[in-house]
Amino acid sequence: MNKYDIIVVGAGHAGCEAASSAGSLGSKVLLITMNMMNMAQMSCNPSMGGIAKGQIVREIDAMGGYSGIITDLTMIQFRMLNKSKGPAMWSPRAQNDRFLYSMEWRKVLENNRDIDFWQDTVIEINVKSDKIIGVKTGLGMFFKCNSVILANGTFLNGIIHIGEKHFSGGRMGDRAAKNLTEQLVNLGFNSCRMKTGTPVRVDGRSLNFRRMVEQPGDEIPGKFSFTETPGLKRQRSCYLTYTSQEVHDILRTGFGKSPMFSGRIQGRGPRYCPSIEDKIDRFSTKDRHQLFIEPEGWNTEEYYVNGFSSSLPEDVQFKALRKVRGFEKAKFFRPGYAIEYDYFPPLQLKSTLETKLIQNLYFAGQINGTTGYEEAAAQGLMAGINAHLKIQGQEAFILKRSEAYIGVLIDDLITKGTEEPYRMFTSRAEYRLLLRQDNADQRLTRLSNSIGLASAERLSKVKDKYLKIDKLITFLKSESLMPVQANDLLLEVNENVISQKQKAAVILLRPQVCLKDMIKSVETINSFVEEYDSFDEDIIAEVELLIKYENYLEKEQEVADKMLNLENLTLLEGFNYSKLTSLSNEAREKLNRIQPRTIGQASRISGVSPADISVLIVYLGR
Repeated sequence: MNKYDIIVVGAGHAGCEAASSAGSLGSKVLLITMNMMNMAQMSCNPSMGGIAKGQIVREIDAMGGYSGIITDLTMIQFRMLNKSKGPAMWSPRAQNDRFLYSMEWRKVLENNRDIDFWQDTVIEINVKSDKIIGVKTGLGMFFKCNSVILANGTFLNGIIHIGEKHFSGGRMGDRAAKNLTEQLVNLGFNSCRMKTGTPVRVDGRSLNFRRMVEQPGDEIPGKFSFTETPGLKRQRSCYLTYTSQEVHDILRTGFGKSPMFSGRIQGRGPRYCPSIEDKIDRFSTKDRHQLFIEPEGWNTEEYYVNGFSSSLPEDVQFKALRKVRGFEKAKFFRPGYAIEYDYFPPLQLKSTLETKLIQNLYFAGQINGTTGYEEAAAQGLMAGINAHLKIQGQEAFILKRSEAYIGVLIDDLITKGTEEPYRMFTSRAEYRLLLRQDNADQRLTRLSNSIGLASAERLSKVKDKYLKIDKLITFLKSESLMPVQANDLLLEVNENVISQKQKAAVILLRPQVCLKDMIKSVETINSFVEEYDSFDEDIIAEVELLIKYENYLEKEQEVADKMLNLENLTLLEGFNYSKLTSLSNEAREKLNRIQPRTIGQASRISGVSPADISVLIVYLGR
């Protein structure tokens, strides 16, 4: 077959989710990748999730994507981060077997009959009248298609740096992708350079873990998928150790040969995941930095040294690392390295991730200036969905900032752009209490089902789950507890006793009271739960959260609803804002360049003032 609905270029996390979502919706998809053995390769750390990233993975799962399911199937450790903080900050994180992760992704894709594969390099996209018609590969093949999703990762003109050595590559062991950037620039796109890096890999048999701090997984491990994926029965520990002043002094001896300090690397690196030499330079008053030692799988002794990303000469890396506690006899599998690559500033994209210049051409993942598997996978999912919907002549699928972290991610990219690798944080989401990791299914499964991606079975499970939640909340708000029923528990948790009856939900508002304890100690609540025999731990935890944070949730929802009025005021595509002379010069320039879809999006553009927004609203006749 040489004519496809959609061609996906690149089989990293973005490409895999793009191919999977488009294929699941019914499009005929061709996935082109340089190496079929490296699908969804965990090129950097062997983990999924983390602060805000875990919320993204759960959102992908709630919509019918596969990152959460495959994470669960290949986990070797699970931890819920930030449990000491409020629920808006709770973020699931998993260590994964990176070999199994790649294998499971390939299995999922090969099980989809609407996805074909071709191992090759795409060197050219074919365009006619500013519209995609196909792609040309390095082997001289031409594949026709209606739409192309570019998910090239760090491969576009990638250069790997280790000290004074530098060579072409998309990652260690894989060649770079040539020609495509140059063609896109000739078509009118703007490209820039970015930099990222990865740490040394070490032989776990040579490490002294007794000299490090063990970090086991959660006693009761959770999971990412809302489906019936198997629970984790055993776990592998991670370990914590620290650099020292001696380590820093050794690393400084290599600064003269560092491509970062010498200026050989022009691209901006990640602010929130800097190399070890960057940390030493920027935080010169700190005499130590954390290093997390993470296993790469069940059946390997390879360990990832999280926190020791570096592009210094390999001999300097090795000499310094052997001065770290527990690394005295360390053997190394490979040095850390930096990689510099092309990306395309995402102000050139629409909300669907389709490019503004070329119809039916979509960008997803690191090509848009993001960093992280989770951010890439989310973009791939949305690009795959929207490429399919546009071919079918259906309305675009766009998530709002108040609906998902994925909505925040894409809105940030296309509205604000990025000059450094973009990483998601909870602080980027103004409605983070609404966008918790536990309620992603409630927020998104119905929306995804409406376009045909999330199955009817998934939607039915979500409805059943929240009917049970409502039932238990209603009971707790109506059930009054006498002092004799509640005071034993209150004394046990050091809370003041009650002298007259109170609603169970009111007692649950007390900081030290938890619903699990109430179920155990209060007979009427225990009887209600046992009668229905369907309130699992997730439901009980959700009910407690919804009762304790009810007022905060209502206030945040009110703010979101008010902002939604601006999101519903749409602007004309291609409108010439220079005609509105009441706008500031900066506003006219940026509105013409970005072409926001709504008043809400326009309000988030740097340099567009509230006065400018008022002018736009008046122009719309509102």
